[in-house]
Amino acid sequence: MIYAIYLVFFFLILRFTVTMFNFISDPKLRKVNRPYDSLVSILIPVRNEEDNILHLLTSIQKQDYANYEVIILDDSSTDNTFNVISQYIKADERFRIVKGDVLQPYWLGKNYACHQLAAIAKGEYLLFLDADEEVHDGLINSAIHRMQVNKLSLLSLFTDQRMPTTGEKMVIPLMHFILLNLLPVRLVLLVKNATIAAASGQFMLFDAATYRKHQWHEQAKDKVVEDIEIMRRVKAQRLNGETLMANGMISCRMYKTYNECINGFSKNFLAAFNYSVPAFLFFLLLLVGGPLLVITTINFSLIFFMAGLIILTRIMVSLTSGQNVTQNVILHPLQMLSMVIIGVLAIQRHLTKTNVWKGRRV
Repeated sequence: MIYAIYLVFFFLILRFTVTMFNFISDPKLRKVNRPYDSLVSILIPVRNEEDNILHLLTSIQKQDYANYEVIILDDSSTDNTFNVISQYIKADERFRIVKGDVLQPYWLGKNYACHQLAAIAKGEYLLFLDADEEVHDGLINSAIHRMQVNKLSLLSLFTDQRMPTTGEKMVIPLMHFILLNLLPVRLVLLVKNATIAAASGQFMLFDAATYRKHQWHEQAKDKVVEDIEIMRRVKAQRLNGETLMANGMISCRMYKTYNECINGFSKNFLAAFNYSVPAFLFFLLLLVGGPLLVITTINFSLIFFMAGLIILTRIMVSLTSGQNVTQNVILHPLQMLSMVIIGVLAIQRHLTKTNVWKGRRV
């Protein structure tokens, strides 16, 4: 048992060290005042998004960057998405909506939609957004500045998360928790090895010339977690890619209920572990079972030390990601329980090949 305790604390201290590195290095997009005027193609794939999309389109119209086009691709929606968008944008010539082609074999839906969008875009930069987001002043200008300063082929942002319900707060923070707890984010740019990669499909900004040369979404056409796969491929070509926190310049409400959160996260959680069930189970065992093992020792010094590491970790992750510190500390046990539920569902759906999202098997 003593060796198991050693392993648990090694894992805790390692994760604490990574979190502290991220907290100190502060990997956030910084707002800049230098103006840019490059044409940016804002590309939005949508499928059954009639309840979300107008918030995004309105926010794009209100933000402060002027030289852009918006192309929305309706990916075989079965609701009123196409008509809602068409009615809204008819008075703004910068916006247009197209109907997507029939999904081709060996492609996943979102990847194929993004591939089609890129083919008709005219911009110097291609910005892929999800329909459930809102953009704010400074975002595009600051992102282009970052692209030029670091000579990036891809900049990805982890957006700020809007979580009005308790159910969302029990699940959504796990995304930033896992990222900032396990990966020194600055190394995505600094280390050229392609295995050091992270990205979020909620904000993917590409240099258009490089994208057209490599056709990144086509290269990742069958990948559920296409964002990370594309970042790996960008780096494998010895090109620069960077991942940052959005720092208040773009926000997202991913899901609206606890069940939606659980189902949404379970569809791609295993991908972070290269679909290795043993590796994922070992991670869950250390993350959730480890603290329970320490508690069974009834050694208060060990328990307080462990609790201190966990609480400090949650504080640093929350501050780095712009989330509520008190809520994440209090809800940590429930978030870990949610992690177990997500893990069980992810493994079950992977083994039975029953992973479905928006009416399609993935």
